[in-house]
Parts: sequence; C-alpha cells; structure tokens
Amino acid sequence: MASGLDLKTLFPFELDDFQQQAITSLEAGRSVVVCAPTGSGKTLIGEYAIHRALKRGRRVFYTTPLKALSNQKLRDFRELFGVEQVGLLTGDVSVNREAPILVMTTEIFRNMLYGTPIGEVGTSMTGVEAVVLDECHYMNDRQRGTVWEESIIYCPPEIQLVALSATVANSDQLTDWIHRVHGPTDLIYSDFRPVPLEFHFCNPKGLFPLLDDSQKRINPRLKLKGGKGAKSGGNKRGPRQESPNLAFVLSQLRQNDMLPAIYFIFSRRGCDQAVTAVSDLAVSLVNEAEAAALRTQVDDFLARNPEAGRAGQVEPLYRGIAAHHAGILPAWKGLIEELFQQGLIKVVFATETLAAGINMPARTTVISSLSKRTDLGHRLLNASEFLQMAGRAGRRGMDSQGHVVTVQTPFEGAREAAYLTTVGADPLVSQFTPSYGMVLNLLQTHTLEEARALVERSFGQYLSTLYLRPQQEAIAHLEAELAQLRSQLEAVDWDLLTQYEKLQERLKEERRLLKILQDQAAELQASDLPVALSFAVAGTVLSLKGGNVPVASPLPAVLVMKVPGSGQFPYLVCVGQDNRWYVVTVNDVVGLRGEIPRLAGVDTLNPPPEMPLKPGQTRSGSTATLAIAHQIPPIPSLVDEAPEVYEQMQRLAAVQQQIDAHPVNRWGNRSTIFKRQKRINAVQTELADRKTKLDRQSQQHWRDFLSLIEILQQFSCLDGLVPTRLGQATAAIRGDNELWLGLALMSGELDGLDPHHLATACAALVTEVSRPDSWTHYELSSEVETALGGLRGIRRRLFQLQRKYQVVLPVWLEYELVGLVEQWALGVDWTELCTNTSLDEGDVVRILRRTLDFLSQIPHVPHAPAELKANAQRAIRLIDRFPVNEGVE
Repeated sequence: MASGLDLKTLFPFELDDFQQQAITSLEAGRSVVVCAPTGSGKTLIGEYAIHRALKRGRRVFYTTPLKALSNQKLRDFRELFGVEQVGLLTGDVSVNREAPILVMTTEIFRNMLYGTPIGEVGTSMTGVEAVVLDECHYMNDRQRGTVWEESIIYCPPEIQLVALSATVANSDQLTDWIHRVHGPTDLIYSDFRPVPLEFHFCNPKGLFPLLDDSQKRINPRLKLKGGKGAKSGGNKRGPRQESPNLAFVLSQLRQNDMLPAIYFIFSRRGCDQAVTAVSDLAVSLVNEAEAAALRTQVDDFLARNPEAGRAGQVEPLYRGIAAHHAGILPAWKGLIEELFQQGLIKVVFATETLAAGINMPARTTVISSLSKRTDLGHRLLNASEFLQMAGRAGRRGMDSQGHVVTVQTPFEGAREAAYLTTVGADPLVSQFTPSYGMVLNLLQTHTLEEARALVERSFGQYLSTLYLRPQQEAIAHLEAELAQLRSQLEAVDWDLLTQYEKLQERLKEERRLLKILQDQAAELQASDLPVALSFAVAGTVLSLKGGNVPVASPLPAVLVMKVPGSGQFPYLVCVGQDNRWYVVTVNDVVGLRGEIPRLAGVDTLNPPPEMPLKPGQTRSGSTATLAIAHQIPPIPSLVDEAPEVYEQMQRLAAVQQQIDAHPVNRWGNRSTIFKRQKRINAVQTELADRKTKLDRQSQQHWRDFLSLIEILQQFSCLDGLVPTRLGQATAAIRGDNELWLGLALMSGELDGLDPHHLATACAALVTEVSRPDSWTHYELSSEVETALGGLRGIRRRLFQLQRKYQVVLPVWLEYELVGLVEQWALGVDWTELCTNTSLDEGDVVRILRRTLDFLSQIPHVPHAPAELKANAQRAIRLIDRFPVNEGVE
C-alpha cells in the first residue's frame, strides 16, 4: 500500500469487499461515503484512516453526533491506540486536545471550522489528514442535521472525509453532493450483513417466521383467516388482536436460545415496568459464574458511587435484567452498557435511543410495538427507525444468525411487520436551517455574496435542485417556445394589429350594448302592447311573429275581429299581407302601427266557416281578403325599433365599416397570427407563474438567512452587514437560539449574580420542559427571579420579531424547575435533590449538563463583563461534580 501499512498485520482477518474498496479509495486520495448495514464493520475504515495518519505523523478528527458516542469512542480508541494518542472534545469536556486522534461531537468540529473559540477549543486544523463523520445518517435529525451539512460544506478540501452511514435509499445523492461541495468522493455501498438476520413474529400462540421462503412476503400462516375480518386497512381488520404477555415472549426467547436480547419499548415507564414485571417472576437469566461476576462488578460500582444505585433495579441487575433509557443516570447507563457488552446482561429493556449508534449488539432485538407517539401524534415506525433497531441484532464473531422479533399488539400485526421488514430504507432528507450563529459567524469572515454561495451549497439546496429539475425543464421548454413564436411573428406590424384588435374589441362591445338595448325595448313593448291591443279595433295594422306565426321576419297584417280567449286576453283574428287568415294571441303581436289609419272594408270580412277560431289556425284568403291585403302597407326598415336601438345599430354599422376598410382585414393569415399571439400571452403567464414558484421553492434557505439578518440588525447585533460588539459576543455562543442567549448575557441583568444564582439563571435560559406536569419542591430565589424578570421585555420583542419574519426558534425561559440547579450548586446531595422533583435522574442530569455547557461558554465570549466570566467559572466548579460530570479523565 502507498501508505506503507500492512493490512494483514493491522487486521488479521479477511476484509470484506466494501472495506477493501474504501481503503483503495482513501489511498487514491479520495473521500468516501461508506453506506452499509449496522454491525457490518464500517468503523474499521475509520480505524484504517487513523492507523495511516499515525504512520505519517499526522492527525485524524473522529466526530460523532452524541456525547455518549464520543465517550464510547474515546474508551475504544484508548484501548486500541493507547491513552496518550487519543483526546476528547465535547461541549464541556476537553481531554488531551492536541492528541493525534481527537474524538469530538460534530457540533464542536463545526465550531472549529467557523474559527469560533467555544470553551477551550483552540485546536487548529493543522496536520489534520482526515475527518471521520460517524453515524452520518444523523443528517436526517431535525435538531442536529444542519451541523452535519455545515461541517461538510466548510471542511477544507485537502482534508479527506470518511462518512460512515447506515443504509439509506439515496446514498448516491449524498455522495454526489459531497463530491460537488468538498471534492472527489466515492460511494462504497454494501447491503451484505456478516451476521444475517432472521425475522420472527410473536403472538399468544407462539413464535413464528415472519416471512415466507422468498423472504419477500409475509408468512402465509400469519395472514388473518376468514372473510371480512381479514380485510386490510382502516377499521376493517376484524376484532382487536391479543398481545402476548412479557413472560411468554421471554420464555419463547429462552426456549429458542435467542438471548441476550435488547427489548425495545417506546417509553421510559414501560421499560421500568418491564424490569419490575420480569423481576416479579423470580427468574434469573444468568448462570452461577455470570451471577458472581455481576455481583462483583455491580457492588464495586456502588461502592465507588453510592448515589448512583437505581432504585428497584439493583436486584434485577444481579439476575441479568436491566433498563436503558434517557431517564437513567448516565453513570448507571454506562455500567449497563459495559455489562451487556460482556454478555452478563441477558435482556435490556430500552427506548429507541439505544439504537442510535451505542455499541451494544445482541443476539436478538425485540420490537414491542410498530408504532410510536411523536410530537405529530401516533404513527407507524418509518423504515429507517425499524432497520436501525433491527440492525442491533447479530454479534459479529459470536452469532451465526441474528434474530429480530416483532410482537403482536392490539393495533399492529404481522402485516405491518412484514411491510417494514421488506420496504427498504428511507432516503436522507436535509434538515438544513440557517441560525443566528450561522449568520453572524459567516458575516464575520465573508461578504454577503460569499455567505449566499455557502448557504446555497447545502444538501437541502442540492436535493431541491434535483426535485425542481422538472420545473426548470418546463421553464426552459416554455422559453424556447416563446422565442420560436416571437420569431414567427417578427414581420407583423404590431401597431396596425393593435388598432385592428381594438376595433374588434369595440365591435364586440357595441354588439353587447345593442343586445342590452334590444332586450330592454322588447321588455317595454311586451308590457305596453297588451294594453294597446285592448283598445285596438278592426282595421288596425299589426306586425305578427311568434309561435303561431312562424315567419323569419315580422308579417304585416290587419286586425279583423277579436274572439274570447282562454285567459284574460282575447284571441285576434287577422288577415296577413300574404292573404291568409291567422288566429293569434297577444304574444304573437310584435308591433302595433298606430300611425296608420285603420283600413276600410275590414268590417265586412268573415273568417272561413271551417276554420276553428283557436291560436295557430290559418287558412287561405279569398278575393275579398285579397283586396284588403293589398291595402296593408309593408313594414319600413327599423320602423319598429326604439330610437335608442336605432341609434346603436347605426354605431355598430359604422364600426363594422372601419373594420372592413382596415388593412389587417386583407391579411390572409390573420387567424394564425391571432392564435400565435394568444399562445404567446398564455406562455408568458405560465412562465411567470412557474418562475415565481421555482424562486419561492429554491431560495427558501436564503430568504430565511436574510430574515435572520433583519432581526439581528433590529437588535443592533449587525451594523449593516458587520457584526457589532454584541454580534461578536452572540457569534461565540452555541445553543438553540444564540441571539436570545447573547442578548441575555450582554443585557447586564446577570452581571451582579452570585455564582449559584448565575447557574440558576443560565439554566432558565437553556431548559426545555417536555412534560407540563413536571414539578420540584424548590422555590426560585428572589435574586434570580428579579434577573429573569428584567429579561422579559427583550424576550417579548424577540418573540414579536420572530413571528413577523416567520422564524421558528425557541426562546426558553423556565421558572418552574430551575430551583433544582440552585440547590445542587449550594451542595444538596444527589439523593435528596431527586427526592424533591418528579423528574427522572437522567432528566435532572440533562438540565445540569446543559447549564454547565452554557456556563462553560461564557468565559470565552468576547466583550462579556469580567465579573460575569469569573462567576461563570465559579458556578461551573459548584455544579460539575458526580453524577453530573462525565467522569472522563
């Protein structure tokens, strides 16, 4: 190998193909994305990068998403490479930070790239050859994802990246993105599991294979039997299914030699209750030698840490039974992990946080439910969550087969289990979100244009570019069509065409007005005619047209007589100018010619005897009627039209004449030109709409960035685009909302507080309460309450501005629980502290550690008052004691 390393000496076993491929790529100077199942040996590639760097006298940074993982890697690497070779950097711990192998959280690495001094992280990137990004699929994490993207974007291109990820659906996209923003990168993909998994389903009848022989479909024996009850979906699945009890599931695991097992339960209380339930069975899962080893190690731990014994869980631990979740004291959790790795614990009841990279492989994982409660309600597990838990099964070098057991519940059964087993991994999505810290740090060292270029290099921007490609292609197609249409119409005299179109529009409008006037005149006539006809006598000249006189244009006629009708109006018997007799109704009369004297001789006429005097009847006239018909004058044009109608018809005719005489009227291709012009208008409208949508979708991150700039300017953290003293102070802080923390620190409200009061006030700024019913007996002291009260105005204004700019970042100010921090700082012992709150021990540690993390930043905040910095250091000494401190040396 080019590095001079002998792989057979380093790894005295046969390497898998994907491990060989990754090492070859690293030797070629390329970065790698290693995407392989949990437990397949991805870490070996990171270890190779470390061996190579040590051989060359260079350094490697090894980043993990969680402090617990960093601590575990520290232990592993010390054992592998020696204590002096390995250092650790987390939020509040710095150990041997100039060591060639430096383990750290990804957040610390990102801060180093910004050049922001957080805590004692003055470590330079000099001599760093490679950065290992372990558990890279954490980019999917809503809270931590942005940090991963920033780390990859800002990492110097000469440093090799070794990204280790669980199986994701779009590993090719992740690789292509890193290739674009960082440098040449190869995807090393493997779906091979060195310890294959077998999937089982447990119901009250027993333990069954979940899949059929093809391993692609549900075992036919597990399909619901019988008619309608077997239908899938909704409430059509028949009666609710029974769940097997815990004792039954454990007995099945023991009978089938499937221990040790991780038994996933999605609630802390559920895990603790499971430990109690199994303990009540009075069974021991360990043999005598294991029991003796357990007792020795547990007693030794309790002798060193008497406060760390977890109530009700020591006795079960002696028998190989334990719980593991976020509510447990970290020190106790560390003991559980170590004992499990030694094979002394046979079943650990754990929440899914255990699946997130902690090295605790088991022979079997049991997934007690396929759905879980989330912030957005109850939902089915997604494929990645399921595979992450399932992947903990099967210990390399110890088991020939790993087992995954899904359990029947009232709500999910084998159908859902088979779906999650066979559906494949979810794709990585981007959680990239600009923050106040990002804005301030970038603007300290970059122009606005450079900052934009960096923001637009995010994985989120890359994915949106891919997803928006159809939209971009549609825009390109429309623009090409528009150009073609315009070239086809280049020779058109647009001024003439515009005139012609205006005339056409005017003609249309004059027709519309004519129709309105005609309708109004007809209505008026319709209401006046019946009255006039009631006075009409024989010899009156009429105009007829209607249902009983079906003619194209009104027929001149003379009224001969009236005969009784079926309604209030009589029927009219008339002789037409065509010398025919007609029997009509009032509705058939469209004009009454009152200006013509009545015709003489009409009184002598009689209708033919054979003609019924009913509307619609018509007969030929005689010689006598012919003489009268000749006297009926024709209807002159427009004589029956109302004056206003007549005038409108004249206007219409004048416009029509202009159109007929217009030059465009002589163009032969008029209809084609009009069609093309209409299409141009439609294309322009669609283009504008698509471009607006594309801009809105593709520029979201940058718009968020600009909104944060506006808010920072309102609070005087930026003078234009230059960070002020307040802005520089805020840039040096990390947290959920750096602006809130910076404003609070620099407000002066915290300056005069004693160390124990300062610790309490800081806790109030960083504590998030997940359960509204949490309580403590400890009251908040008046000094802290006064200081926090002074921050309320700032908080209110920040809330208002964030709402205005649609920025969703938390602004914590917790009064209820932080009295715990003050009492701890004053020296109250751990047991008493935990007795006075409803919180689990793990939650109390988390509050204290977050407080410690924030306090440890204050001494390094530029422009912060010296007194505040000194008090922060004193406060750290007050609260940084067991079991809060990491215990890392």
